[in-house]
Amino acid sequence: MSSAGIGSVESFTESLKELLERSRGIKPDGGIEPPLISASFDGDVERISKRTEGGLLVNAQDHYAALETACRNIFYDLLASTSIEDTSFCQIWNLLDIVAILSDIPLCEPGLVFWLVEELLDSQTIDGCRVVFDYLDSRRERLTAKHFKQKQLIILRACNELLRRLSRAEDTVFCGRVFIFLFQSFPLGDRSSVNLRGEFHVENVTIFEKTPAQQAGGSDDAMEVDEKLNAVEKEKAPSEELPTTFKPEGNALVEQPADATAKSVKFDAQEEKPQEPEPDTETLYPVFWSLQENFSQPTRLLDIQAFSSFKLGLDLTLRKFKAVQQHQQSRGTSKLPPSPSRPLKRKRSDTDSSDYHRQKQQLTSSFNPRYLTSRDLFELEISDLAFRRHILVQALILVDFLLSLTPKAKRKLENTSNKSVLYNYTLTEEDTEWATTTRAEIATYLQQGQEGKFYYRMVDTVLSRDKNWVHWKAEGCPLIERPPLTAESVVESQNGATKACALRRIRPTPMGSLDLDFLSNAGDEGQAQGLEALKNPERYLLPNVEDYKAPIMEDEFDMDTAKTGEEKENSAVAKASKMWRALRIASKSQLNMFDKLEDGKGLGPLFDQPIPPQSIENELGTGDGKEGAKQEREVVNGVKEDDGLGPMPTTVEAT
Repeated sequence: MSSAGIGSVESFTESLKELLERSRGIKPDGGIEPPLISASFDGDVERISKRTEGGLLVNAQDHYAALETACRNIFYDLLASTSIEDTSFCQIWNLLDIVAILSDIPLCEPGLVFWLVEELLDSQTIDGCRVVFDYLDSRRERLTAKHFKQKQLIILRACNELLRRLSRAEDTVFCGRVFIFLFQSFPLGDRSSVNLRGEFHVENVTIFEKTPAQQAGGSDDAMEVDEKLNAVEKEKAPSEELPTTFKPEGNALVEQPADATAKSVKFDAQEEKPQEPEPDTETLYPVFWSLQENFSQPTRLLDIQAFSSFKLGLDLTLRKFKAVQQHQQSRGTSKLPPSPSRPLKRKRSDTDSSDYHRQKQQLTSSFNPRYLTSRDLFELEISDLAFRRHILVQALILVDFLLSLTPKAKRKLENTSNKSVLYNYTLTEEDTEWATTTRAEIATYLQQGQEGKFYYRMVDTVLSRDKNWVHWKAEGCPLIERPPLTAESVVESQNGATKACALRRIRPTPMGSLDLDFLSNAGDEGQAQGLEALKNPERYLLPNVEDYKAPIMEDEFDMDTAKTGEEKENSAVAKASKMWRALRIASKSQLNMFDKLEDGKGLGPLFDQPIPPQSIENELGTGDGKEGAKQEREVVNGVKEDDGLGPMPTTVEAT
């Protein structure tokens, strides 16, 4: 519909054209970069609404409609008159930048810029769409920063329409760019791209030859000659490089080349595990390609017969891959082909760098991920390390799916809400052991070869994170985003961190330490002070036997006058402790008096018989004064010789 004669549309059109003319001076060289911002026009973009006849329109919807019509008119004129390969096409990028500024204020519909981008994608070829996506990649953060809810459906629709036009086989890299743009634009917890029902891509069917190809007459002889040559080559190659060992066959030992991985030689035929023969290529071909049906539809394995055939096919494939790997290692040919991203060529000069970049982009974009299932190419395909790794990564994904059906794994998902991704089938213990062993074999195989460790680490990281996404989807996709922190909580955490890291004064008496003030404090008048009080002989010299007579009698009196059972028990324990110490001291000088002691009648004979000091001196040897007394105490204490009575009980009180 023509907008001629509408004053507001014509006024908006003139204002937009003036801004486009000014943008030529800002970006004289054209191109996508740099982006135009509001400051580039000195605020004229915000004042565009005042340029209408009669001022700002009363109705906001009329204002949005008039400005949208003006933008579309200029957009269609530029699109019809310029090609995306021309330098003047930069006016389209400038118009989109101006519309993005207007939508952020907002003076127009927030989704207008993506409406124009959607129509621009529809009007361009695949090569032109790549240029449009160069613009979108450079403006992604700016275009999705504000009013994203009004824009997300338009972005999703435009990208899905473009993906329908692209070929997954020929435009693989460009499809990846579109998906990355979507993933980076939408929030992490958005459910728009989540397969909530757990549907599989069953339309991806791999077609291969079901019956063996008939060889022409005369080709059998050629095949026999090739087989003989291969047999002779296999016999010669190990004999030159590998040592020989012996393999038991029945009761005899047969000489054979030793395996490079063998660590010891066994002579017991019963313990030796028979080596499984290498699968034939013709036999493996239908079994190998039939695995693709299980890879695209894993729920087929819930059937026992299908699961048995899958185990057989995967075991044969692994055995063949290992044999091919060993054969290539013996020849030294187990290397990856040169990658297009890392060409092994000389560096280009500046003059032809653009041509080289264009050729490199064409080579990368023309990569075909579909399998070539011809029987004639099968042997060449399995000899490619990249092909073998790709197949085993598929197998690794499917084995992880099987391990998610074990009882232990299913217990983790018992309380989840999305039952559509849960299955009633439970993997048996035997199948669980097979899946665990197979996964370990695949992991070991992927770590071999060129950059094998890095390759497996990358695959394992992706699969580990994918398990977390599966668990999140099983829980019903709860919100991942958390509310932002308030200013008060940030200030509080900063203050707490400052206090925790601040220097603190050391306490004069740390917790748990012993107060040593008594060493410097003065004692009472007539008593020793500080360390001198610790040197008092009464602290380390043993008392005489007679010194325990009065305390024992006091304990007996307390026992007789005790009012409660607890008081009587405490007095009995104290009496037993003092009697034991008195007996220990008397055992050195009054051992002959022990015959007069009777159970339950006290220590009266010991206290009635005094100890002559001269006998102690004669028994201990010559000595005078305090030194002799000290030796007496030490002997009595049992320090210098073992008295056979053992240590004193822990309940003895300090004297």
